[in-house]
Amino acid sequence: ASPCCLVLSIFECKEPCCECPILSALFAKALDAAHDAAAQQHYPQGALYMVATPIGNLADISLRALHVLQLADTVACEDTRHTQSLLRAYGISKGGAQTLAVHQHNEAEAAQHVIQRLQGGERVAYVSDAGTPAISDPGARLASAVIAAGLRVLPLPGASSIITALSACGAVAPSDEASGFLFAGFLSSKAGLRQSAIAAFQNEARSVVLLEAPHRIEALAKDLSILGNRPVTLARELTKQFEQIHTVPASEASAWLAADPQHARGEFVVVIHPAPTQAESGDGERVLKLLLAELPLKTAVKLAAEISGESKNVLYDKALALKA
Repeated sequence: ASPCCLVLSIFECKEPCCECPILSALFAKALDAAHDAAAQQHYPQGALYMVATPIGNLADISLRALHVLQLADTVACEDTRHTQSLLRAYGISKGGAQTLAVHQHNEAEAAQHVIQRLQGGERVAYVSDAGTPAISDPGARLASAVIAAGLRVLPLPGASSIITALSACGAVAPSDEASGFLFAGFLSSKAGLRQSAIAAFQNEARSVVLLEAPHRIEALAKDLSILGNRPVTLARELTKQFEQIHTVPASEASAWLAADPQHARGEFVVVIHPAPTQAESGDGERVLKLLLAELPLKTAVKLAAEISGESKNVLYDKALALKA
């Protein structure tokens, strides 16, 4: 894809281009700013730099990332053509010998080539096609191999579709104890395994973050209907011109996708909001007191939980307090 097509929130590219000279000129000041802001830091040789790149909008690149991409002796990447286009958009020139393909099909073998370059004193920057490497993209095996070889791995933080979606979806945990989120990535393409995974999220008190491709989003939405009224946020084309972040009950996700062909286009981040906690009825403790007068503690707790629907662990703690 042409990098100018990634900047849809700023430009609307009509035709694929090769060199993107307009964008290179626009980012000339950014390269100067990157040098001024980041050049005074120390960038050791013989180190692997994990560089986050934009997920859609070229302006979402950090100054430090621009500086390291210029400084790097080698840029390892998922797709050399894509990365060359990205670099050209920023006005950064790297010859063919300065890029190295490291993707999911060759990561273990290519990691050895990276290690050889690092042992020779090179600075190697690794970028995935978009976002932060090694999260749902290649890079984790590369980083692991470099660490195992006794060499340094240095992270350069930046864009992440996961964090971007979470920050804008308004998912609120039912309690402080349930804060945080579970990243499940791409679920299985096999319907049975996918449905089993979703069923396991029914009582998850944290947000669950999924990734999905456009050709599979409708199948995923259909399977999410088991969650009923649980809010689900569908975030598509994040940071691009046609970005859309929409929250619906899980049972209505399929209908929303079907309402407009545009709704199913683009890469998706899906956030399943936390499951609400069951409100205590107040009957648990009353029932527990009656049962404790006639039954052993564990039996009373078990029956009180079944009768009231309240948490067995909570009632057990109450039983201990009542017996004290």
